[in-house]
Amino acid sequence: MPRDLDLHDRAKALEQLGVNRLAHAAIVGVVKDVLPETQVGLLVGSRQWPLLAARMVQIRDQGGTGLLVAHLARLGDNTTWKDGPSSTTVSRLVDATLHSLTTPPSTPATPASRARVSPAAARSRSTTTPAAAPGQQAPAEAAIPAHRQQDAPAKGAGRER
Repeated sequence: MPRDLDLHDRAKALEQLGVNRLAHAAIVGVVKDVLPETQVGLLVGSRQWPLLAARMVQIRDQGGTGLLVAHLARLGDNTTWKDGPSSTTVSRLVDATLHSLTTPPSTPATPASRARVSPAAARSRSTTTPAAAPGQQAPAEAAIPAHRQQDAPAKGAGRER
């Protein structure tokens, strides 16, 4: 990444990042094939476009146009970037594009809300106690994980001057 990269001068930025005019035209063509025209305009018109175009050229050079299409196809599948205020649509589209370009196409996007949790791991981290067995009294205080239990008074506790 050039230290003097100026994203306001698009032509200079593309040149500094090694994206020639022919490669740029090819990349824009691939994006037009994958996305609707309105999103293409938003993406290509964004300030970060030279950075995205350089990444797209790198992917195309390493794995061919098919690999680039596979990366970009996820933008059509995942439209969460469309949700939210219209004033931030471009930044969300740029973020979604960057994510689609930096993760392998075979990796499914797993939202955090649907992440799998191991029940055994959840129980081992729980601070609640199981219900008392019939005929036994329930503990009077809340369970504290072993790594959080205090074995001795805190250093300096109870000292007086």
